[in-house]
Amino acid sequence: MSGDTPMNKESMPKVAVIGAGAWGRNLVRNYHQLGALTRVCDADGAVLAQLEKQYPLARPCLAYADVLSDPAVQGIVISTPAETHFGLAREALLAGKHVYVEKPLSLSDREGEELIGLAEAKGLTLMVGHLLQYHPVFVRLKELAVSGCLGRINYIYSHRLNLGKIRREENALWSFAPHDISMILALTGEEPESVQATGGNYLHHRIADVTTTHLNFPSGIKAHVFVSWLHPFKDQKLVVVGDRKMAVFDDTMPWSEKLLLYHHEIVWRNNAPVPARGEPERVAGIPEQEPLRLECEHFLRCIANGTQPVTDGREGLRVLRILNASQQSLNTDGAKIPLKASAPGEKPKGENALAYYAHDTAVIDKNCEIGAGTKIWHFSHVLTGSRIGENCNIGQNVVIGPDVTIGRGCKIQNNVSVYKGVTLEDGVFCGPSMVFTNIINPRAEISKMDQVRPTLVKKGATIGANATVVCGVTIGACAFVGAGTVITKDVLDHALVVGNPARPSGWMCRCGEKLSRRLACPACGASYRKSGNGLTVK
Repeated sequence: MSGDTPMNKESMPKVAVIGAGAWGRNLVRNYHQLGALTRVCDADGAVLAQLEKQYPLARPCLAYADVLSDPAVQGIVISTPAETHFGLAREALLAGKHVYVEKPLSLSDREGEELIGLAEAKGLTLMVGHLLQYHPVFVRLKELAVSGCLGRINYIYSHRLNLGKIRREENALWSFAPHDISMILALTGEEPESVQATGGNYLHHRIADVTTTHLNFPSGIKAHVFVSWLHPFKDQKLVVVGDRKMAVFDDTMPWSEKLLLYHHEIVWRNNAPVPARGEPERVAGIPEQEPLRLECEHFLRCIANGTQPVTDGREGLRVLRILNASQQSLNTDGAKIPLKASAPGEKPKGENALAYYAHDTAVIDKNCEIGAGTKIWHFSHVLTGSRIGENCNIGQNVVIGPDVTIGRGCKIQNNVSVYKGVTLEDGVFCGPSMVFTNIINPRAEISKMDQVRPTLVKKGATIGANATVVCGVTIGACAFVGAGTVITKDVLDHALVVGNPARPSGWMCRCGEKLSRRLACPACGASYRKSGNGLTVK
């Protein structure tokens, strides 16, 4: 990879970076330097304002839909929290964009399979950000292992330890171990037949701060991955023990000392093994290059040439399977979890393989339609005759139906009931514990289901936490209902309403920002004009 010729900036594929946080900024910088950056999308307007000054050609925006609909964008680079990877990557593939997604590929094996199947069906590149596979030092180490220089590999162990970064959205296993697992799979050329993982939760009772994962391979190779963000010093080390030589890749050392070979041997004397120690040898001639830049260049070449990435979707799925098995072992006090290796040429299921995900405690009645990619969480109930579109997120303790229609990409937060007569169009957000009604004057002892009044919530509308929507109204497209607001009459498109009863308090952009008096968005720059139903984009 390091020997590839530079790409011509004129024919360079153009990409958009989604998520410009601590790591995403590094991706923005590299793609900008390569001449490939055309857009940046982030939910933080302040971050976008700063990036606009630093990278004026990046055209920052808040709305992901604007990136997906931009014909100038050929590739989507996703650097957002892990739980968002599947949804964002899936939308990008469906929009015909090549996709690079930071590790992990997704959170479930089924999601990973669907992304691979979708990319293959559409002939698109799907690449996972296992950065260290592009590190020039690891590339040389892999060459040494494959060439037989180390002899037969006996075991591998890795340390990825530091004080911080402490995460609250994922444990140390999911945060640190994917890189090491990816490198170990590349060195062994096989998948483990079982894994065991143990850990310790010290800062939060549900999030492991320290984990040790043991991988057992069919060939007899053993591998161990030790990760922690609760460690007194930084240690990033990969040790490969062969029967001829031993190699140490220490990423905390200066470049010339990052890869050392030890000519240690075990000799037998008087029927006893005796170690014969050799002096460490620095591996010279490794070009000093930024691994992330090489990884970014690799993604661009794969788009341009139609070649398969080193860390493609299948490689990402192999790592994901090990992560999920390791998590299962963690949850069962270190039980050994068997793994089934991928069959040669095995293809994951296609675009419609993953109908939806429902937690074990969720109840789905018969005669319901639920779109691919939708997630239904703890203790929720979907009643008969209801239809839910693709890629929705239904929170905990939600009741839907009977005979309710919900569009694509909706998010319904915890403790919401969507009763018969309510229709949600695409992209509707329902905040926690907000209330729909369907009868204007209900009585407990008198059935009035023949008096159901229809309620329509139009595309892109947001309803805040604890709001109440009295039945028989229409909430306009991209309208914004403030927390605790009581809706008793129709709400115009893009209107911001608050209070009890609801009263107008301004206008909202489709990106979720309040418009200025001139009906312009200070975040994304969109301009609007008044119409009979509220506002429309100029």
